[in-house]
Amino acid sequence: MRSSRFAVIVPALLLMVQLADAQTTVKAPKNKYTPKQDVELGREAAGQVEQQLPILNDGNITDYIENIGRRLVNAIPANQRYPEFQYRFKVVNVREINAFALPGGPMYVNRGMIEAAKTEGEVASVLAHEMSHVSLRHGTANATKAQKYEMGQMAGAVLGAIIGGRTGNVISQGTQFGLGTAFLRFSRAFEKDADLQGAQMMARAGYNPRDMANMFRTIEQQSGGSGAPQFMSDHPNPGNRYAYINKEAEALRVQNPVSDTRGFQEVQADLRQMSPAPTTEQATKNARNGPRGGTGNPPRTGAVARPSTRYQTYNEGDAFRISVPNNWREVPGNNSVTFAPEGAYGAVNQQNVFTHGAEVGLARNETHDLQTATDELIQSIAQSNPRLSRASGYERSAVGGRTGLRASLSNFSDATGRDERIDLYTALLQDGTLFYLIGVAPTNEFGEYQPVFRKVAGSIQFTR
Repeated sequence: MRSSRFAVIVPALLLMVQLADAQTTVKAPKNKYTPKQDVELGREAAGQVEQQLPILNDGNITDYIENIGRRLVNAIPANQRYPEFQYRFKVVNVREINAFALPGGPMYVNRGMIEAAKTEGEVASVLAHEMSHVSLRHGTANATKAQKYEMGQMAGAVLGAIIGGRTGNVISQGTQFGLGTAFLRFSRAFEKDADLQGAQMMARAGYNPRDMANMFRTIEQQSGGSGAPQFMSDHPNPGNRYAYINKEAEALRVQNPVSDTRGFQEVQADLRQMSPAPTTEQATKNARNGPRGGTGNPPRTGAVARPSTRYQTYNEGDAFRISVPNNWREVPGNNSVTFAPEGAYGAVNQQNVFTHGAEVGLARNETHDLQTATDELIQSIAQSNPRLSRASGYERSAVGGRTGLRASLSNFSDATGRDERIDLYTALLQDGTLFYLIGVAPTNEFGEYQPVFRKVAGSIQFTR
């Protein structure tokens, strides 16, 4: 009995080895940057991208893309799973067939790409391809080759590469966006590696990798229309793309195939009911000429989406972690970061403001106790907000596991022309630095936002 079982098992093992050998080995290129630097670059570039491009704030569509993305994240090769990376997924409301990802994990897919897909697997294929660029760290690998450029120049370069081509000049004045080709437009070798690894990740995530070949064929067939040339210029065809992806698929076994695709049908139906998406050029012109372009006009606060019930966690350098509604976007500043939904940003008297959301940051403290340091912070805020007043005294509140303070403030917003309420949370770090969280919402909406601010404050985890 033992010998007969052995005879059956050995061919099976040999077959597994042969299949493993048949799968193409994809290696990450040389890279002088650290994964942490990938994250820093991606975060800075994402802040610029999301000020220039319209993010589609539709919870159902965003959730759908995130669900696909999470399946693929779990399929990333083990040696490319960097704990620093934060994969997050957003839909850009523009019509071109395109998608892009930033170092460290921010990922974007154009509405036009979703509309052009014929199956959920084709949507997954685009995300798998872009995710492979991130996990293989192709962006900073490109930067490694272009050593004369400094890290500080790269965020602008990334944005120029994303928008690039005919529309790049719309937003590139006075910046280093012209460096984009060096940092984000990948070589044909990098493109092929992202194709092959993306196909492998698809199979592990339950998708047929042949859908990737079909998606690229769709893009190539539409190359005569508006939109497809942008994708092809950002993602050069290594040659025989359709053939080598299908050949790779022959060596792969789809694990736990995804069979329920009702979400794909519902999303495409939702998109058909929306107004047509603008072109990228139209969207970037609107961003430059609209309220967020520094004209001094109030922002379009009437379009602010309600806080999502799903939360996204961010690592803010080596200082703290925080979770916020996943339809709030991150905009880094000097020693602070703002999280707010689309439509909640604007400019008043050439100063950037936000009308809904939260600012989190660190402030210098001249060895004062927590209450004195918080008093000084409120005084500094009042210098640019003359109608600011304290609506209550301090109350004790735990912040990041430490004893903190909470205060309720009121203000008149020049951006909205309405009264607004502010929740302020503060705590001292071990080195004496003052940590603060400022939650802002119009008074008539504050009842909905206050529990969100409380939850965000409760999510704080200090890492130093």
